[in-house]
Amino acid sequence: MAGQRIDIMELRSLITFKQKGLSNRKIAALMGINRNTVDEYIKRFSELGLGYGKLLTLDGKDLAELFTQNSQKEKERYEQLSGQFPYFQKEMKKPGCTLQELWNEYIEKCPGGYKYSQFTWHYRQWSKRHHVSGKLTHRAGEKLFVDFCGKKPFYVNRETGEQIEVEVFVGILPCSQYTYIRAVASQKREDFISCLVHCLGWIGGVPYAVIPDNLKSAVTKSSKYAPILNKTFADFGQHYGCALDPTRPYSAQDKALVERTVTIVYQRIYYPLSKHTFFSPADLNNAIADRLEEFNDYLFSHGESSRRSQFIDIEKEFLQPLPRGIYSIRNYKKATVQKSSHVYFGEDKNYYSCPHRYIGMSVELQYNGDIVEIFHRQERIAFHKRSFKAGHYITVGDHMPSSHQYYKEWSPEFFQRRAGKIGPHTGEYIGRLIGQYDYPEIGYKQAQGILAFLKSYEPERIESACKRALRFEKASYHTLERVLQNKMDMEEIPFPEDHLTPDHKNIRGIYS
Repeated sequence: MAGQRIDIMELRSLITFKQKGLSNRKIAALMGINRNTVDEYIKRFSELGLGYGKLLTLDGKDLAELFTQNSQKEKERYEQLSGQFPYFQKEMKKPGCTLQELWNEYIEKCPGGYKYSQFTWHYRQWSKRHHVSGKLTHRAGEKLFVDFCGKKPFYVNRETGEQIEVEVFVGILPCSQYTYIRAVASQKREDFISCLVHCLGWIGGVPYAVIPDNLKSAVTKSSKYAPILNKTFADFGQHYGCALDPTRPYSAQDKALVERTVTIVYQRIYYPLSKHTFFSPADLNNAIADRLEEFNDYLFSHGESSRRSQFIDIEKEFLQPLPRGIYSIRNYKKATVQKSSHVYFGEDKNYYSCPHRYIGMSVELQYNGDIVEIFHRQERIAFHKRSFKAGHYITVGDHMPSSHQYYKEWSPEFFQRRAGKIGPHTGEYIGRLIGQYDYPEIGYKQAQGILAFLKSYEPERIESACKRALRFEKASYHTLERVLQNKMDMEEIPFPEDHLTPDHKNIRGIYS
């Protein structure tokens, strides 16, 4: 080592002074040595990557070896290791990578290298100097942080000039910090799920966990330890095969990265866009998309990579593939299985069948724009394509109890016999009503309703109403109900017996 030589005691004093924060000039003055000598020793400290406390724990022989001409070998050994630190940092972000695995790889290439404890100590010292926190290291493809920005941009209604604020969704892959942004009308469930679907499609893969910040659209009940997810968000996670892990409410620790990114979003996206006027959410999102490309291409402060390059180099390959189908939001309703083996779906005013053994039981309907599924205690018991034609029965033959003799007393004959006691036209009308269905059970409930008219009307009126209703093309409970309510049964029939069209304006067009 060039320059003035100092002994071990002086070296320890120099290290102690530096540990206390004294300047090189002050140390040189206190020790009575050349300033350049102090500078050279301090430079050597930096090259070794050893902390002052660690240096002071070394015995005299080891300390002397580090600061003599013979230390060149040690210097080369450290440089050989430290040159791999950026590679180790990159590998540590990959799933399953540990320092033990990296040391095994290192020692295989460098048999005379550092032992494991020295290896990890040097790496962690380097990490501290390069602001790499082991606590905040995120594995590639592991997480997606999602949140909504606090500040709201707006678009202008072209007709009224009104400024309409929008919510801005942000999704961040913390390993690469690759970022997605989208403006939507609200933070409600439908908009939130839509943002997630677009986000994963844009990223081109699925992380192993999606972490929202206890958004109302994702969480039914907040909890520090076990937040309860709403069913739609849970269903979304099942469709994409990812875990859903809401962070603790009101904790900045779990969303620090998101908050830092949002601040940069304000600077690099919000501010430039504030100089433009947009007249629709689509216009605003197109402008956001353009700025987002630039945002992800900005180099980090170290100037070596960008969000996009880190995503491509480190993270993309570790994402799970997207499922084949795009997620369609699912809704939920409770229902009871009727005696006809159907459940009533009030949304469309339709009936959907399920196995007859569930008659009388409470079930849950899960549906979207295409399908209706029926569940009993989390088990799916029926699946149907959704029908939007009101008043229809959507039936699977195997669900019906006809062939299983489920009904002990109910049958077409049973209802016709009871109706026949009111009058022949009533018996005929009930027979037609039940006979028009492939599965007689579908007509039983309507037949039961017609017989119940006896509680409100005289038998003669019901018989007269059935006589009139037999002229209509289709038999139904509602047809007879309208005839009775409008007292059409009490009017004379002015048209021929074979005429099939009702003559009252209140029921025109209903039975086509």
